[in-house]
Amino acid sequence: MKKLERLDEARTPDGTVLALYRHDGDYLIRADGAELMSTRHHHSEDALAELACRPLREHAATRVLIGGLGLGFTLKAALRILPADAVVVVAELVRAVIDWNERPDYGLAGAALRDPRVELRHGDVALVLRERATAWDAIMLDVDNGPDPMTTSGNGALYGDAGVRMSAEALRPGGRLVYWSAQDDRKFERTLRRAGLAVSTSRVWSHGTSGVLHTLFVATKND
Repeated sequence: MKKLERLDEARTPDGTVLALYRHDGDYLIRADGAELMSTRHHHSEDALAELACRPLREHAATRVLIGGLGLGFTLKAALRILPADAVVVVAELVRAVIDWNERPDYGLAGAALRDPRVELRHGDVALVLRERATAWDAIMLDVDNGPDPMTTSGNGALYGDAGVRMSAEALRPGGRLVYWSAQDDRKFERTLRRAGLAVSTSRVWSHGTSGVLHTLFVATKND
């Protein structure tokens, strides 16, 4: 049996311990011991980018924002779809997560982060959202476990009425705001609709056609 290697750890601003592990060539991150993400199960992270970016694949001068780098799968999927003149801004709160992805011996998202379309921001995605109104054609938020935060309690503000309105105001007309969540949440759907967004949901397997079902909330701003 292959050994589970604990490679490194870091703390989020509110003290949650994030630990990076390697097992049989795959990598996983745990938050206070609970598995948060894995290179073995990333289908729903790919789908997050596909739902946000597919309508933009022939759109000139596209600007998209990804909140949460994770293990880089949403970023890599977005880059596969978006044209050469797109700008992809990635905001990641935890410096160690960036470091893990940039290490060449881990083979995570280092190449994607070096793509000339990518601008990496170490900091809270909320600060990026506040910088400019109507700046983004698509915003992908995978900063935590969903509306019920798991890693950083401050992430919860992004899923409340004020946080959703802030995100909606940062979209260009017709833009898409797509949230990754570990589970369905009807209350959060109502929050999105109160912000004047058209809402649909997709239930996506974590590993192709198996694993755990995750929910993607797709919220579109009126033209």
